[in-house]
Amino acid sequence: MGIKKKKEMQVTALTICHQDLETLRSLADVEGKNLASLLLRCVQLTDGVSQIRYVKQIVPLLEKADKNGACDPAIRSCLDILAGIYLSLSVKNPLKKVLASSLNGLPECFLTEAIQSFTSRLQEELNTTDLYAYRKVTDNISSCMENFDLGKAGVNNLLKNVLHFLQKSLIEISEENRKFAGNHIVQTQLMNDLLVGTRVSVMLVQKIQDFQRIHLKTSSSPTWQSMCGLLSIFTKFLSDDDLLQTIQSTSGLAVILFIKAMFHPPEKIPDLISSLLLRSVDCTSIPDWFLNCCRRLCCTDVSHSTLLFLCQGTLTMLDWQNGNMGLSGEALLLNIVHALFTLSSQIKESTLELFLSRILASWTNSAIHVLESSSPSLKDNLNGNSSIVQRLLEYVYTHWEHPLDALRHQTKIIFRNILQMHRLAKGKSDSEAPGLAADRFICDLAESLLRLEWHVKGKYACLGCLVDYIGIGHILALAKTIPSQILEVMGDQSLVPYASDLLETMFRNHKSHLKSQAVDSTWIDEWHETWVSPLLFILCEGNLDQKSYVIDYYLPKLLNCSPESLSYMVKILQTSADAKTGSYNSRGALGALMACLRTARAHGHLQSATDAWRNLVSSARIKQGLIHQHCQVRIDTLGLLCESNRSTEVVSTEEMQWIQFFITYNLNSQSPGVRQQICSLLKKLFCRIQESSQVLYKLEQSRAKHEPENELTKQHPSVSLQQYKNFMSSLCSRLFEALFPGSSYPTRFSALTILGSIAEVFPIPEGQVQTVYQLSHDIDVGRFQTLMECFTSTFEEVKILAFDLLMKLPKTVVQFQDSEKLRGLFEAALELSSSTKPYDCVTASYLLNFLIWQDALPSSLFAYLKTQQAACGDGDKSAIVVERNTLMVIQCLLENLEEEVAQAENSLLQAAASFPLYGRVHCITGALQRLSLNNLRLVSEWRPVVEKLLLISYRLSAVVSPVIQSSSPEGLIPMDTDSESASRLQTILSEIQPRDTNDYFTQAKILKKRDSFDLEDLNASVPNIGASAEIEGSKERKTCDVTAQMVLVCCWRSMKEVALLLGTLCQLLPMQSVPESSNGLLTVEQVKEIGDYFKQHLLQSRHRGAFELAYTGFVKLTEILNRCPNVSLQKLPEQWLWNVLEEVKCSDPSSKLCATRRSAGIPFYIQALLASEPKKGKMDLLKMTMKELITLAGPTDDSKSTVPQVHALNILRALFRDTRLGENIIPYVADGAKAAILGFTSPVWAVRNSSTLLFSTLITRIFGVKRGKDELSKKNRMTGSEFFSRFPELYPFLLQQLEAVANTVDSDTGELNRHPSMFLLLLVLGRLYPSPMDGTYSALSMAPFIPFIMRCGRSPVYRSREMAARALVPFVMVDEIPTTIRTLVAKLPNCTDQCFRQNHIHGTLLQVSHLLQACTDSKYRLNTYFQQELADVAVCTRAKLWLAERLHAGLCVRRRKGCKDREKLALTSRNSYPGGEKDV
Repeated sequence: MGIKKKKEMQVTALTICHQDLETLRSLADVEGKNLASLLLRCVQLTDGVSQIRYVKQIVPLLEKADKNGACDPAIRSCLDILAGIYLSLSVKNPLKKVLASSLNGLPECFLTEAIQSFTSRLQEELNTTDLYAYRKVTDNISSCMENFDLGKAGVNNLLKNVLHFLQKSLIEISEENRKFAGNHIVQTQLMNDLLVGTRVSVMLVQKIQDFQRIHLKTSSSPTWQSMCGLLSIFTKFLSDDDLLQTIQSTSGLAVILFIKAMFHPPEKIPDLISSLLLRSVDCTSIPDWFLNCCRRLCCTDVSHSTLLFLCQGTLTMLDWQNGNMGLSGEALLLNIVHALFTLSSQIKESTLELFLSRILASWTNSAIHVLESSSPSLKDNLNGNSSIVQRLLEYVYTHWEHPLDALRHQTKIIFRNILQMHRLAKGKSDSEAPGLAADRFICDLAESLLRLEWHVKGKYACLGCLVDYIGIGHILALAKTIPSQILEVMGDQSLVPYASDLLETMFRNHKSHLKSQAVDSTWIDEWHETWVSPLLFILCEGNLDQKSYVIDYYLPKLLNCSPESLSYMVKILQTSADAKTGSYNSRGALGALMACLRTARAHGHLQSATDAWRNLVSSARIKQGLIHQHCQVRIDTLGLLCESNRSTEVVSTEEMQWIQFFITYNLNSQSPGVRQQICSLLKKLFCRIQESSQVLYKLEQSRAKHEPENELTKQHPSVSLQQYKNFMSSLCSRLFEALFPGSSYPTRFSALTILGSIAEVFPIPEGQVQTVYQLSHDIDVGRFQTLMECFTSTFEEVKILAFDLLMKLPKTVVQFQDSEKLRGLFEAALELSSSTKPYDCVTASYLLNFLIWQDALPSSLFAYLKTQQAACGDGDKSAIVVERNTLMVIQCLLENLEEEVAQAENSLLQAAASFPLYGRVHCITGALQRLSLNNLRLVSEWRPVVEKLLLISYRLSAVVSPVIQSSSPEGLIPMDTDSESASRLQTILSEIQPRDTNDYFTQAKILKKRDSFDLEDLNASVPNIGASAEIEGSKERKTCDVTAQMVLVCCWRSMKEVALLLGTLCQLLPMQSVPESSNGLLTVEQVKEIGDYFKQHLLQSRHRGAFELAYTGFVKLTEILNRCPNVSLQKLPEQWLWNVLEEVKCSDPSSKLCATRRSAGIPFYIQALLASEPKKGKMDLLKMTMKELITLAGPTDDSKSTVPQVHALNILRALFRDTRLGENIIPYVADGAKAAILGFTSPVWAVRNSSTLLFSTLITRIFGVKRGKDELSKKNRMTGSEFFSRFPELYPFLLQQLEAVANTVDSDTGELNRHPSMFLLLLVLGRLYPSPMDGTYSALSMAPFIPFIMRCGRSPVYRSREMAARALVPFVMVDEIPTTIRTLVAKLPNCTDQCFRQNHIHGTLLQVSHLLQACTDSKYRLNTYFQQELADVAVCTRAKLWLAERLHAGLCVRRRKGCKDREKLALTSRNSYPGGEKDV
């Protein structure tokens, strides 16, 4: 609701060559009224927007000149120049479209000359031989054919030449692309050129009429030869998997389009394409030209992507309307869908899956067109009960929960089209669709959808389509309480958008249905009872999350549909609010009332604030809401005051008083979410004040001219403006008072955030713009001091807010005039930057960044710089102040850092205790991040500073790296003072001596009192800039003992800051493209050195904090390298990747790679290299790396060389966890799961440990992040059909492994034999669940798993028996549950049996229990037959009750209880649905 400035249109001015300019000058008349004069004035302008006005005058001028009906030479020359201008403009320049639009209105007498001019100029363009100019020519051809008559005529005249040019350009660009393999920046540009060339070829065939007769031409004509050449090229592109998939997709369109234009007779085209899709081409029956051009498509080994894009081209380019292709077209339609079904089970790459879903949706659209006038046989094949529709539904059910949102959207389109196809197949019109509610297919579909659990996201979209199709009446008849059911699930954030959209579809449909049938207004009562009453119940009684989501998502949609319902809701809530005001844990009716009013006002359902207070709610109730115990009631009441659908609505006096009342009691809110909402709402209020004040200023001016009053305000505008000023001034005073010394973090955060919003919303006025308030007018010395004191807070967020607020204030307010005070602040910042307290260096960073903006800073720095002359020479006068000051501050910090590093090289102990090195580096990084390093003026001064900065960073890293890279970085320095501890440490130091060479490692030091050294309190000398103890300090002296923790903190924080500094330098500093470049600051060699630094420390560091933060800096470097035009730098990530993979594969004893600590930084190193790979490419590095890692992670025969396997498992875990790899990593999930499960059987503990971690990551990757306390919640599960359709490779693997596990459980010896993989297998299978949507068309049947899972239930381990029982449920179809239960019960021993095992009995009873529980929990409608089956189960169970009644020494009490529970469950399941009826 802030002030939005209109974006100015940027238009590049047109230019012409010198020769054309001289021509115009020679043709221009003295009066300047002819076309040449107009064009001359136009081209002499430098502003493109102004040139547009002249271009629009061309045709009116020519219409005046059209008197004799002849075109004189001057106009002919001007038309020729205009053609040149048009072709010289870029395709995105608005001038090009304006010129085309103007020339479309050219008088008829000039058309011939204009067409000749365009033809001539276009011919010159087509003759170009520069490969990198082909794109411009192609763009011009495209522009000429888009709504430009002259251009289209020119292209038509040069059709032969245009085709030849397109053929030549595509061949040459393709060859150039092959030459630059590996240079993805150049390849991306060239591939885009190929894509545009292909698209233009398609456009040419579609829009040029001559192609309709091309089959009549001889095969020797140039046009035909070019067409054949282009078809051959597109066939090659279609089969080339190294090209972008968009190129392959467009080539598929082009191939079908060219076949359609060239093949004769057209009646045989469907048969030809069918043979291509079915891979059954008869080469003897097709023309030679087709065989020569499309030989790749006639083979039997056509790739999946080629077939997929051929299907897409067929559906897009052929005419499916009105059954124009006859029976052969219908056969082709069926062949396409069968080919798509086959591809669906074979394609696993995410991008191809998305293409497939879109093509399937396109197929359903084409089927709808064909069905409108199709044969009866096709209707039989495409009605709801046909196998094709059932497979389409199965596709929808298995993909409606897919991680890709775009793919889920396509399933909704497919489902909606299925309903339409069924209607057409049944011969019904659109008006008769609601009558299909009684159709068996529709009824079964509705019932099966309603039986689904509400956590299935796809259910909502499909139910919405069904409601649109048959109306809400049928749904409400099946499930009357469905509004309440949907509202109940709105406590889950992931389901809220889907649920609210479905509810909106339903209540809108219901309202239309009731209104169409009602004769009076009583229908609204039924509507309120159905949709509003459940809402009010949730608002008053629901849980917190549920209420919040219902208010945010559902309530606005309900009020938009029925604004008149507001009074009904308020009336009920007003009555309830008197009795239920709410509490700390409950909003009550008052909270519901405020939420409804807030939503209504924000969406414009309350005409004005005054009406709201007078008619709907009292002032006392507003105040009650502002200080309510429940935080959300306070927020809703504040939102009611601040939000409005009109940003110019005047804020009333009463509202301002209530805001001040609210501020008094709510600044110190402890909830971060509440603080954020308060600040956001107040910012909206400020925007209303600012924008309404502009209206008031205008109204005040109109009042001065005696114009009538405006309805915006009932008092004089000047009074309202003065009230605004007083309110804002009073509010700021309250906020500054809240920033007193010692105020809490929540108070400071709220006050500073609100003040920052005020400074942002009320900017410094420019020009004639008036502003009602300026924060700078209320900033005095005391308040400025208050803001400075905020830098001393221990919370960085407070420092950030204070700094940002100071930066928003005018420069005159924050400039220091006293150089002594400025010098004192600078000294304080320097002292803080070397403090032993980590947060002090953060304070120093923000303080230095603030001082950098001071004009007088250089004079305060002279005493601290040894090289001030070099930094402040004559060349600095022309540079901006900030850059000069930043350079000097960094030089000062760098000199101090250099001295401290030199001391640390002698004694790291002293450095850790007295001047930790990381603070200086942190301040340097902070200063660089605030500077625009791409527009530096002092480049020559920056170069030596950057070079020195890199050298110091490497020296600092060398000092601290021995600690970070040691095998035990957490305890290198003894914390005890006894000789025994020292001797133990000496043993450790001798082990790591080869890698750790600093002098303090040579012998253990016993720190006695005489070895301690005194440190002066660093804060003592800091001048007073505020009331914070961090800066004032005391004069006391203290003694510091060096501990292991102090050394470690110093070292890992130093490594962290160096890594972030190097990453920042790579990210922000311009690189030198050539060594002699004058604009770059980083050379190629320096970048390589930085990369080697990161490689060394990521691969050798042991401390997690060190390598995690080195990873952050390394990511910045790799992202820059992948975008770098320098080929040698661009290839560095690939080289580094292969080197580290080779080292991982070797992993000999001399390797420095860490095999413990989950491979330390190795996974981070590889993760950074792969995650920065361009996502729009083929991701070749990821594919090759995953192939190598999967191979390494597999079982190995050599138990001594397990280190590479451990590394591979740990790296895979990191890659599967990386969200940046997205769906590109999904094709490798199955192989990763295999490696994890097989690794669990390894005899080596390290392999088993890494396999366990990898398996845990894969479970999260497959089933999603845990979103509830229930470990096996259905929110983190999927159906068996969906799981095995996404990962079909796991089907045979899991089955084979499960069989092996089951065989060990069934050991005849009765010995305890625990198979290590049993737990993992049952864990995966247990996360599957049955669905009523599981079809019978999948080739992956669940039945083979059942006997093995049953046998796993006999495990001697109780947990395994329990998991086997849970895993059995999803594999048994619902109608097979009674049979399965009888089979299990029959396996229980009879009373005559003498030998049986207790574990077998208990495992069987557990499985029976879970199956009965699943039956009881399900929402299936149980018919009479099913009830009889359950009755039989109860009878069978009674026959085994002897197991619970017989008393003998081995009988388990748990078994006795379980047996009786199973009988009770069976009886409950049978009796829970009397008469076979139960509401869903």
